[in-house]
Amino acid sequence: MIFNWLLLLVPLALALHYFFHIGPLWTFVSAVLAIVPLAEWIRRATEQLAQRAGSAVGGLLNVTFGNTAELILALFVLCAGETTVVKGQITGSIIGNSLLGLGLAIVAGSWGRERQFFKRERGGLLSSMLILVMIALLVPALFDYTERGLFAQADVTRLDERLSLAVSAVLIAVYFANLLYTLVTHRDVFAFADDDPETGHAAWPVWQSLGVLLAGTALTAWEAELVSGALDQTSARLGISTFFLGVFVLAVVGNAAEYVAAIYFARRDRMGLAISITVGSTIQVALLVAPVLVIVSHFMGHPMNLVFDNPLELIAIAAVSFAVNAIAEDGETTWFEGVLLLAVYVVLGIAFFFVTK
Repeated sequence: MIFNWLLLLVPLALALHYFFHIGPLWTFVSAVLAIVPLAEWIRRATEQLAQRAGSAVGGLLNVTFGNTAELILALFVLCAGETTVVKGQITGSIIGNSLLGLGLAIVAGSWGRERQFFKRERGGLLSSMLILVMIALLVPALFDYTERGLFAQADVTRLDERLSLAVSAVLIAVYFANLLYTLVTHRDVFAFADDDPETGHAAWPVWQSLGVLLAGTALTAWEAELVSGALDQTSARLGISTFFLGVFVLAVVGNAAEYVAAIYFARRDRMGLAISITVGSTIQVALLVAPVLVIVSHFMGHPMNLVFDNPLELIAIAAVSFAVNAIAEDGETTWFEGVLLLAVYVVLGIAFFFVTK
């Protein structure tokens, strides 16, 4: 019921910006708060679709619609030529989904229980794909580092862009291969008992669920655009770098739906679906969102590559891969493991806070 009342924040944030012309800081805050109830309604619609289509497809729909808002937000920032902030948002999404989102879900789901269980096959696949993500994002940076001493700056930049386009094509191909593997050829392997839909409630019609998903995603993207538009002024007002806001604010805003959904399912002892949502969203950011941004950036006049200039970003991505692998290898979770993921996220947050570039 409280989320129904919180929906009033959505038109309020829009009115404050477009009619009352409040300052950028308050626009930023109001738009961020407005995304919270929208994320909850996206979660509800996804749950309804999962009852009809199965948890694997439901989890995929949740990830897809959540990342749609994130993609729109990133495109808006990219239009302004803020490629560093966009890369920070990509990094923030990767560490936020797998550390913050998954950590919160594990703590919420395991609290009051000795442990929760999920299929090791699912965790193993996600861990393997995270290793691929780490390699794919490390290679452009290592290539850039080794070529700096051999070629002129302009030549290296062109080579970085070409390599990034090639890597993006490979990542997109792997993404669609993953869909084929999990939803078609090995669908039974990834349909687990812990993800069976809850009974006792009549499911919404498909058209209603899709309508709520589309409306919620569109409004989330609209509010996220307001957040992005007030980014520079908010950064100056608070004395915080735009890079930090990209990693730890824009990324969280763009993935709020996943966090709410993962916690919801974890509380209902459906940890397999919670992991699919959080880590699956991380993988989708790396295999689809980032490559699409690289490709589209060339048509927008602001070419972006996959070279993460800040070593801390590369360390953070590697930390996600190792941390999730450690959590997923035994097919069970406890609340303390969730605390460990949150601790890693906080440590990285402190480090990123002191990054001035």
